[in-house]
Amino acid sequence: MRKNLLIVLEGIIAGLLVYLLTAFNLFSSLDYIARDRLYQVPRGIKSDIKIIGIDARTLEEYGPIQTWSRSRYADLIRKLNVDETTKPSVIGFDILFSGNVGEGDKELVEAASEYGNVVVVSQLKYSKKWETDQNGIMYYPVTGVFTPYKELLDVCTTGYSNVAPDSDGTVRRIIPVENYDGKEYRTFSLVIYHKYCEITGTTPHEIPTDLTGRSIINYSGKPGDYEFISFADVLDGKIDPRVFADSVVIIGAYDSEMQDIFIVPNGGSEQMYGIEIHANIFQSLLQGRFAINGNPYVLGLITALITVGLHFLFRRLKVWQSVLILVASVGAELWILTMLNENGYAYSVIYFPIVITLSFVYSLGVHYLVESLKKKKVLNAFSKYVAPQIVEEIAKKGDFEIKLGGENRDIAVLFVDIRGFTTMSEALEPEQVVEILNEYLSLTTKSIFDNSGTLDKFVGDATMAVFNSPFDLEDYEYKAVCAAMDIVKGGNDIEEKFMKRFGRSVGFGVGVNCGPAVVGNVGCEFRMDFTAIGDTVNTAARLEANAKKGQVLISDELYERLKDRIEVNEVGEIPLKGKTKGVFVYQVTKIIGRD
Repeated sequence: MRKNLLIVLEGIIAGLLVYLLTAFNLFSSLDYIARDRLYQVPRGIKSDIKIIGIDARTLEEYGPIQTWSRSRYADLIRKLNVDETTKPSVIGFDILFSGNVGEGDKELVEAASEYGNVVVVSQLKYSKKWETDQNGIMYYPVTGVFTPYKELLDVCTTGYSNVAPDSDGTVRRIIPVENYDGKEYRTFSLVIYHKYCEITGTTPHEIPTDLTGRSIINYSGKPGDYEFISFADVLDGKIDPRVFADSVVIIGAYDSEMQDIFIVPNGGSEQMYGIEIHANIFQSLLQGRFAINGNPYVLGLITALITVGLHFLFRRLKVWQSVLILVASVGAELWILTMLNENGYAYSVIYFPIVITLSFVYSLGVHYLVESLKKKKVLNAFSKYVAPQIVEEIAKKGDFEIKLGGENRDIAVLFVDIRGFTTMSEALEPEQVVEILNEYLSLTTKSIFDNSGTLDKFVGDATMAVFNSPFDLEDYEYKAVCAAMDIVKGGNDIEEKFMKRFGRSVGFGVGVNCGPAVVGNVGCEFRMDFTAIGDTVNTAARLEANAKKGQVLISDELYERLKDRIEVNEVGEIPLKGKTKGVFVYQVTKIIGRD
């Protein structure tokens, strides 16, 4: 119960985090990058949007643009409109024709007036200090307007060419309409679009705006995608005017030295000329593909609730299941947000994936910590039964599992008992008995562990050990006999010590057998004991019961496996309790090649 409450609390914290991040867009710069990658994918440009650029070659041929007569622009208008059946739908000049500069002014007015399909730009002047409106929304007020000279303004529609970069300098939005001095001003691309709809008889789309009056541009093309034609080539007659039939032609700077170039969300390392941005805006207007920022509080609340549920799953499920859910959740969010953007609503992208990824990593860390503690607990338990080198190997591999049940294995089993222990315990004080017992049991345990055996159990003054269980052990029969001989030798070494102190002497009788047995955990889920059972174990116990002080008795089966490596004395066939047929027994006297 406490664990579930803790998980719910963790989920609530994760949900609150994603809500705050989403509602207040606390990492807007990162979110802009993610939005750009998700929303600003190439959609294909319209071939009937043409760009006539004042490029480096044009400037080289005609000189700096400030020195041009405006009659040159009039000549361009006439060339494009030379045939009534093939003329462009709209011609837009992204060039500010402010003030009168010469005789060419009149020619430009005449040409623009004659064909009625020309749009020119104005520019707004913004205050450098922001203000707040009646709704508490911050904005930069318009303080002035730079318009074309009066005669041209009288015969042409005009729209302002200003763009509204975000805080990172990237042009993602436009302000379609601004108000100044009681008059409404529309952006250049919007004016071109309305002119196009007027000429073609099309009903214009409404452009959505958010509380700040902005709309998000869904770019169709990257820098250089729209068809570009050099201004000089058109004027020099190198381009057939029919190329521009029924098209929207936008004319402006196409050279970086003219400083009409901007960072855009889909440009990567390349920047986009202003006329290309206007071309993208016009296509978005034409296709009705603008978006506005959706309500971040609603998205924050929805993703917060989902995050709480996902965190609970991450903490309860297996790692591979959590990975699948994580990937599916992020994929679903990205798909849903993309669809919403296509339908006019843009939302923050990064916060939900970031928080649920953190939730997953946290859950993975907790899972790892719990498993590590569990593993450490198991290793500590194993260290009481098996040799340190085996515990070390378990820790490296980590491929163990504690569960009820057993398996058939071929093992060697060792039983050792203290001879004369009952008599001694009656004659000595309890503390002295315990001291002697601990000394002997320490000896047996060390001998077993030194030979990579597993300490199965202590039963009073007796010890049971197995070899080749629970893990594979090379040459386990030999190591079992070595452990037995080490026990007998160690008993001889400490026998004098207790004779001097207590006037009592005890020794060991050892029995060793090998063969098939069932090994595993026996008991119940809350209390189990790892042991070995079967005839092989019973025979080893009977051998130990028949061993005298200082004797190591082994079965004929074990002798056959080790007869070239040990020296023995034949004891002969002896009856064993519980067996109808006796077992031929040997006493080990020496291990060949071992001190």
